[in-house]
Amino acid sequence: MRLPWRRKRSGSEGVPVQRAIGLSRKLITRAGEAEGTRVAGMLATLCCTLDDADLLAFFRWLVSDFGPDQEGLKAAASAYLADPDAALAASLTVAAEPRRQELLRRLNTATGGTALIVALRGRLLTMLRAHPELAPLDADLRHLLASWFNRGFLELRRIDWHTSAAILEKLIAYEAVHAIRGWDDLRGRLGGDRRCYGFFHPALPEEPLIFVEVALTAAISDAIGPLLDHPPMRTEPHAPTTAIFYSISNCQPGLRGISFGNFLIKQITQNLKAETPSLEVFATLSPVPGFRRWLDAGGNALSAPGCEPGDDLVRLCAHYLSGVQPDGAQGVPRDPVATFHLSNGARVDRINPDADLSEKGQAESCGIMVNYRYLPEAIAANHERFAERGEVALAPAVAALRLLRREGRRVRKATDAVKSSTISSQ
Repeated sequence: MRLPWRRKRSGSEGVPVQRAIGLSRKLITRAGEAEGTRVAGMLATLCCTLDDADLLAFFRWLVSDFGPDQEGLKAAASAYLADPDAALAASLTVAAEPRRQELLRRLNTATGGTALIVALRGRLLTMLRAHPELAPLDADLRHLLASWFNRGFLELRRIDWHTSAAILEKLIAYEAVHAIRGWDDLRGRLGGDRRCYGFFHPALPEEPLIFVEVALTAAISDAIGPLLDHPPMRTEPHAPTTAIFYSISNCQPGLRGISFGNFLIKQITQNLKAETPSLEVFATLSPVPGFRRWLDAGGNALSAPGCEPGDDLVRLCAHYLSGVQPDGAQGVPRDPVATFHLSNGARVDRINPDADLSEKGQAESCGIMVNYRYLPEAIAANHERFAERGEVALAPAVAALRLLRREGRRVRKATDAVKSSTISSQ
C-alpha cells in the first residue's frame, strides 16, 4: 500500500510534529462526530507529510505522553483490589487502555483512515529494531488491527485477467515468493490450468491483503521450475486431480504479524472443489526461508558439518520443520511458512531437494522446497494439536527421516563407546 507521503518544506523542522501533537490532543477531546471527523482528516493529511525523523518524534510522543491516565489507573486498581467485582474489573480495563488507542480509533474515522493506520504501522516496523522504546505503540496497533482485520471481515475473490488493472498491477508489485516477470507472465498465472485468489477487506477494497496462486495438475509437484514455466498453449489437464498452492504472498507490510485467522486455505480448497470436482489432492510447493539461517546457527550440529547435498540435508530439514532447535531441544518450528501452513491444519508431506535452483532458493533453503498437504478430514485435528501443544503433523515418510537421523546418532555413539572401551583396555 503506497500512500502519498510528501516532503516537508525546508526550514520547517519540528513544526509538523508540534502540529501533529496539537491535532492529536484536539481530536481526543472532541465529542462531536462532525468536528471529530474534520480534525481526524486534518491529522491524517498531516501524517502523510511527516518524514522519518518527524514521524519518529511523533511516535515517541505517543508512547511517552499518550499512555494510560496514571492517576485514573491507580484509583481503578485500588478500587478493584478492595472489592474485586465484575463492574470494577471492567472499569480497571477501561482505565488501563492507553489514550493513544482511542486516538487511533478516531483517526480511523478519516477518509482513508484504515489505509493510513496500516501504512503508519509499516513505517513503525522499520524503526523498531533501532528504537525498541516504540514497542508499546506497536502493541496498541497490533491490538486494534487484529480486531479490524479478523477473518470475519475478509472477503475471498477469484482474480483473473478480467480483474481491474489496478489490482493486477498490485499482484505484480506484491508477489513476494516468485517474482512475476511482467504482464505476459501474469497472464500465464491467471489462465488455463492456473488460479489466483485474493483476500480483501471492506475498508481496502482495491488492496489485496493476501493472494494465493494455484496450479491444477495431475500429481503433487516436486520442483518450482515447471510451475513457473508458461507455454503459450498450456491448458489444464482434462480432469486435474491435484491443486498445488505454489505462491502465497502477504501484501501489506503494516499487517505483518496480524493473524487473519486459520483455515484461509481451507476456504480456497472448498471453492476449488466446487469449481473442479475432479480435484482430490490439495498441497503446496513451499519455500523454507529460514532453513539456511538455522543451519548457520548450529543446526548442522545434529549431523555432519557443512551443507551437504542429498539425503543428509533432507533429514536435517525434517528436523528443522518439526521444531528441533540447533542444540537438539524440541520446540515449535520457527519457519514462518511452516507456521502458517501448520496453523492452518496442514501436514509436512514431502521434502524435495533441488526443487528451487534460483539464487534466492539456494541462499535461503539450499534449494529445498516442501509439500504441505491439506487432508480435509485431518485439517481441524492438525490445527488443534499444533495450536494447543505445538505438535507438528508429519507424513510417515517425513517422520521416518527424523527417526533415521536419531538412529544414526545412536549408532555413532555406540561405535564411539566401543572404540573408547577398546583403547582404554589396551
